Amino acid sequence: MQMYTIGQMSDMFQIPISTLRYYDREGLFPGLERTSGIRKFSEKEAEALRVIDCLKRSGLEIREIKTFMEWCAEGSSTYKQRRDLFVRQEEAVREEMRRLEKTLAMIRYKQWYYEQAIKDGTEDRVRQIAPEEMPEDIRPLYELAFEDMKTDRKQTEKDS
Repeated sequence: MQMYTIGQMSDMFQIPISTLRYYDREGLFPGLERTSGIRKFSEKEAEALRVIDCLKRSGLEIREIKTFMEWCAEGSSTYKQRRDLFVRQEEAVREEMRRLEKTLAMIRYKQWYYEQAIKDGTEDRVRQIAPEEMPEDIRPLYELAFEDMKTDRKQTEKDS
């Protein structure tokens, strides 16, 4: 079985050695082999790192990831808990993607907006353009970027 040093794992995953040591101290590598006090990583730890990275990127904190790793060590009795965690994280990632799509829409809309202002030498005309008068490729960006304002406006009108 292929074994890796902490330096090799650091290089392979582009993770600082200090982070790998921290993960080890936090118990994220249960059963990590040591020879004369030197950590020896196997494919098991490499797979654990892939999962840790995925869970971190999905918004979990180290303590939650540690709980997941403990479930893994417990065996098949925790399959449902592990699956449920990934179901929750999928929704969290989808929500983040929706938020980023709105952010990107605003960025792209503002690029168009300022291109118009540059052409005109002023924002006066572009500021007055109604959404229905915007170019077809720009209107959906505007609507997505400003959808919260539209929802808030409708709620205010409803409340009045």
